[in-house]
Amino acid sequence: MTESKKHRQAQFLYLALAGIFISLLVSCNLIFLKFISWKPFGAYTFIISVGLIPYPLTFLVTDLISEIFGEKRANDVVKVGLICAVLVMGTTIIADLAPAIDTSVVSDEEFHKVFGLTGIAVSASMIAYLLAQFIDIKLFHFWKRLTKGKHLWLRNNFSTILSQLVDTLTVLLLLCSLGAMDWEVFGTIFLGSFLFKVIIAALDTPFFYLFTFLIKRHFGLKEMEEIKL
Repeated sequence: MTESKKHRQAQFLYLALAGIFISLLVSCNLIFLKFISWKPFGAYTFIISVGLIPYPLTFLVTDLISEIFGEKRANDVVKVGLICAVLVMGTTIIADLAPAIDTSVVSDEEFHKVFGLTGIAVSASMIAYLLAQFIDIKLFHFWKRLTKGKHLWLRNNFSTILSQLVDTLTVLLLLCSLGAMDWEVFGTIFLGSFLFKVIIAALDTPFFYLFTFLIKRHFGLKEMEEIKL
Protein backbone atom coordinates (compact mmCIF):
# COMPACT_ATOMS: atom_id res chain seq x y z
CA MET A 1 0.00 0.00 0.00
CA THR A 2 1.39 3.42 -0.95
CA GLU A 3 1.90 6.15 1.65
CA SER A 4 -0.65 8.40 -0.07
CA LYS A 5 -3.31 5.67 0.07
CA LYS A 6 -2.57 5.04 3.75
CA HIS A 7 -2.86 8.75 4.42
CA ARG A 8 -6.26 8.95 2.69
CA GLN A 9 -7.48 5.92 4.64
CA ALA A 10 -6.26 7.46 7.90
CA GLN A 11 -8.07 10.72 7.09
CA PHE A 12 -11.29 8.82 6.35
CA LEU A 13 -10.96 6.83 9.59
CA TYR A 14 -10.47 10.00 11.60
CA LEU A 15 -13.48 11.67 9.96
CA ALA A 16 -15.59 8.53 10.48
CA LEU A 17 -14.71 8.35 14.19
CA ALA A 18 -15.36 12.09 14.56
CA GLY A 19 -18.74 11.69 12.83
CA ILE A 20 -19.70 8.78 15.08
CA PHE A 21 -18.66 10.77 18.14
CA ILE A 22 -20.72 13.83 17.16
CA SER A 23 -23.77 11.71 16.24
CA LEU A 24 -23.69 9.98 19.64
CA LEU A 25 -23.19 13.27 21.45
CA VAL A 26 -26.08 15.08 19.73
CA SER A 27 -28.36 12.05 20.17
CA CYS A 28 -27.82 11.83 23.91
CA ASN A 29 -28.47 15.56 24.34
CA LEU A 30 -31.78 15.39 22.46
CA ILE A 31 -33.14 12.43 24.46
CA PHE A 32 -31.57 13.38 27.79
CA LEU A 33 -34.70 14.18 29.82
CA LYS A 34 -36.41 10.78 29.55
CA PHE A 35 -35.63 8.43 32.45
CA ILE A 36 -36.05 4.67 32.63
CA SER A 37 -35.52 1.87 35.15
CA TRP A 38 -33.28 -1.08 34.31
CA LYS A 39 -32.84 -4.19 36.45
CA PRO A 40 -30.29 -6.42 34.69
CA PHE A 41 -28.98 -8.35 37.67
CA GLY A 42 -32.17 -8.83 39.67
CA ALA A 43 -30.84 -7.13 42.80
CA TYR A 44 -30.39 -3.46 41.86
CA THR A 45 -32.62 -1.21 39.75
CA PHE A 46 -30.84 1.44 37.73
CA ILE A 47 -32.71 4.75 37.32
CA ILE A 48 -31.01 6.36 34.34
CA SER A 49 -31.56 8.81 31.53
CA VAL A 50 -31.92 7.25 28.09
CA GLY A 51 -29.19 9.71 27.12
CA LEU A 52 -26.77 7.38 28.89
CA ILE A 53 -27.36 4.70 26.27
CA PRO A 54 -25.22 6.43 23.59
CA TYR A 55 -23.15 8.74 25.84
CA PRO A 56 -20.61 6.28 27.35
CA LEU A 57 -19.73 5.18 23.82
CA THR A 58 -18.40 8.70 23.14
CA PHE A 59 -15.57 7.93 25.55
CA LEU A 60 -14.75 4.73 23.68
CA VAL A 61 -14.51 6.76 20.46
CA THR A 62 -12.31 9.49 21.98
CA ASP A 63 -10.08 6.79 23.49
CA LEU A 64 -9.69 5.24 20.05
CA ILE A 65 -8.87 8.62 18.51
CA SER A 66 -6.41 9.30 21.33
CA GLU A 67 -4.71 5.95 20.87
CA ILE A 68 -4.45 6.13 17.08
CA PHE A 69 -4.22 9.86 16.28
CA GLY A 70 -2.96 11.44 19.49
CA GLU A 71 -4.07 13.87 22.16
CA LYS A 72 -4.41 16.96 19.95
CA ARG A 73 -6.70 15.26 17.44
CA ALA A 74 -8.89 13.90 20.24
CA ASN A 75 -9.20 17.38 21.77
CA ASP A 76 -10.09 18.79 18.34
CA VAL A 77 -13.01 16.36 18.04
CA VAL A 78 -14.26 17.32 21.50
CA LYS A 79 -14.22 21.02 20.53
CA VAL A 80 -16.06 20.38 17.25
CA GLY A 81 -18.59 18.26 19.16
CA LEU A 82 -19.30 21.24 21.42
CA ILE A 83 -19.89 23.51 18.42
CA CYS A 84 -22.30 20.98 16.88
CA ALA A 85 -24.19 20.54 20.15
CA VAL A 86 -24.58 24.32 20.52
CA LEU A 87 -25.89 24.56 16.94
CA VAL A 88 -28.44 21.81 17.63
CA MET A 89 -29.47 23.53 20.86
CA GLY A 90 -29.95 26.85 19.06
CA THR A 91 -32.00 25.20 16.32
CA THR A 92 -34.19 23.46 18.90
CA ILE A 93 -34.81 26.70 20.80
CA ILE A 94 -35.84 28.50 17.59
CA ALA A 95 -38.12 25.60 16.64
CA ASP A 96 -39.71 25.73 20.10
CA LEU A 97 -40.40 29.47 19.78
CA ALA A 98 -41.96 29.17 16.31
CA PRO A 99 -45.78 28.81 16.63
CA ALA A 100 -47.33 25.64 15.21
CA ILE A 101 -50.24 25.78 12.77
CA ASP A 102 -53.61 24.27 13.78
CA THR A 103 -53.07 21.19 11.60
CA SER A 104 -49.54 20.50 12.87
CA VAL A 105 -48.97 16.87 13.84
CA VAL A 106 -47.16 18.05 16.98
CA SER A 107 -48.66 20.97 18.93
CA ASP A 108 -46.70 23.75 20.61
CA GLU A 109 -47.46 22.22 24.03
CA GLU A 110 -46.26 18.75 23.02
CA PHE A 111 -43.11 20.07 21.40
CA HIS A 112 -42.30 22.28 24.37
CA LYS A 113 -42.87 19.42 26.81
CA VAL A 114 -40.23 17.35 25.02
CA PHE A 115 -37.77 20.04 23.91
CA GLY A 116 -38.59 23.05 26.08
CA LEU A 117 -35.88 22.30 28.64
CA THR A 118 -33.33 21.34 26.00
CA GLY A 119 -31.46 24.63 26.49
CA ILE A 120 -31.02 24.02 30.21
CA ALA A 121 -30.29 20.32 29.80
CA VAL A 122 -27.77 20.79 27.01
CA SER A 123 -26.06 23.72 28.75
CA ALA A 124 -25.55 21.62 31.88
CA SER A 125 -24.57 18.62 29.80
CA MET A 126 -22.05 20.59 27.74
CA ILE A 127 -20.26 21.99 30.79
CA ALA A 128 -20.00 18.49 32.24
CA TYR A 129 -19.07 17.12 28.80
CA LEU A 130 -16.14 19.49 28.36
CA LEU A 131 -14.75 18.77 31.81
CA ALA A 132 -15.16 15.01 31.47
CA GLN A 133 -13.81 14.65 27.93
CA PHE A 134 -10.72 16.80 28.50
CA ILE A 135 -10.02 14.95 31.76
CA ASP A 136 -10.50 11.61 29.98
CA ILE A 137 -8.08 12.51 27.18
CA LYS A 138 -5.48 13.97 29.56
CA LEU A 139 -5.60 10.92 31.88
CA PHE A 140 -5.57 8.53 28.91
CA HIS A 141 -2.28 9.93 27.67
CA PHE A 142 -0.87 10.13 31.19
CA TRP A 143 -1.39 6.39 31.63
CA LYS A 144 -0.16 5.70 28.09
CA ARG A 145 3.13 7.49 28.74
CA LEU A 146 3.48 5.94 32.20
CA THR A 147 3.00 2.38 30.90
CA LYS A 148 4.98 3.05 27.69
CA GLY A 149 2.02 2.09 25.51
CA LYS A 150 1.23 -1.16 27.31
CA HIS A 151 -1.85 -2.20 29.33
CA LEU A 152 -4.63 -0.82 27.12
CA TRP A 153 -7.26 -1.84 29.70
CA LEU A 154 -5.70 0.41 32.33
CA ARG A 155 -5.80 3.68 30.40
CA ASN A 156 -9.13 2.84 28.79
CA ASN A 157 -10.89 2.18 32.12
CA PHE A 158 -9.07 4.44 34.59
CA SER A 159 -9.41 7.52 32.39
CA THR A 160 -13.06 6.82 31.56
CA ILE A 161 -14.25 5.95 35.09
CA LEU A 162 -12.79 9.07 36.69
CA SER A 163 -14.01 11.35 33.91
CA GLN A 164 -17.49 9.76 34.08
CA LEU A 165 -17.59 10.47 37.81
CA VAL A 166 -16.85 14.14 37.11
CA ASP A 167 -19.41 14.19 34.29
CA THR A 168 -22.23 12.61 36.32
CA LEU A 169 -21.67 14.75 39.39
CA THR A 170 -21.36 17.99 37.42
CA VAL A 171 -24.40 17.55 35.17
CA LEU A 172 -26.72 16.49 38.01
CA LEU A 173 -25.60 19.34 40.28
CA LEU A 174 -26.24 21.82 37.47
CA LEU A 175 -29.62 20.35 36.51
CA CYS A 176 -30.84 20.38 40.11
CA SER A 177 -29.50 23.90 40.72
CA LEU A 178 -31.20 25.21 37.55
CA GLY A 179 -34.54 23.61 38.46
CA ALA A 180 -34.59 21.07 35.64
CA MET A 181 -34.50 18.19 38.14
CA ASP A 182 -35.66 17.70 41.73
CA TRP A 183 -33.00 17.39 44.43
CA GLU A 184 -34.95 14.46 45.91
CA VAL A 185 -33.88 12.21 43.04
CA PHE A 186 -30.25 13.39 42.96
CA GLY A 187 -28.78 10.48 44.93
CA THR A 188 -30.75 7.78 43.15
CA ILE A 189 -29.98 9.06 39.67
CA PHE A 190 -26.33 9.78 40.50
CA LEU A 191 -25.72 6.27 41.79
CA GLY A 192 -27.58 4.57 38.96
CA SER A 193 -25.98 6.74 36.27
CA PHE A 194 -22.42 6.36 37.53
CA LEU A 195 -22.68 2.60 38.05
CA PHE A 196 -24.17 2.22 34.57
CA LYS A 197 -21.25 4.16 33.08
CA VAL A 198 -18.71 2.06 34.98
CA ILE A 199 -20.34 -1.14 33.69
CA ILE A 200 -20.33 0.13 30.10
CA ALA A 201 -16.69 1.22 30.46
CA ALA A 202 -15.77 -2.32 31.51
CA LEU A 203 -17.87 -3.93 28.77
CA ASP A 204 -16.38 -1.80 26.00
CA THR A 205 -12.79 -2.79 26.91
CA PRO A 206 -12.72 -5.89 24.62
CA PHE A 207 -13.99 -3.73 21.74
CA PHE A 208 -11.28 -1.16 22.46
CA TYR A 209 -8.68 -3.93 22.28
CA LEU A 210 -10.17 -5.34 19.08
CA PHE A 211 -10.47 -2.02 17.20
CA THR A 212 -7.02 -0.89 18.36
CA PHE A 213 -5.44 -4.17 17.24
CA LEU A 214 -7.11 -4.10 13.82
CA ILE A 215 -6.32 -0.44 13.14
CA LYS A 216 -2.70 -0.68 14.30
CA ARG A 217 -2.13 -3.84 12.29
CA HIS A 218 -3.62 -2.25 9.18
CA PHE A 219 -1.45 0.86 9.43
CA GLY A 220 1.60 -0.94 10.83
CA LEU A 221 1.76 1.11 14.04
CA LYS A 222 3.99 0.25 16.99
CA GLU A 223 2.90 0.50 20.65
CA MET A 224 3.56 4.23 21.16
CA GLU A 225 3.26 5.24 17.51
CA GLU A 226 0.40 7.52 16.39
CA ILE A 227 -0.81 8.60 12.96
CA LYS A 228 0.03 12.21 12.19
CA LEU A 229 -2.53 13.97 9.99
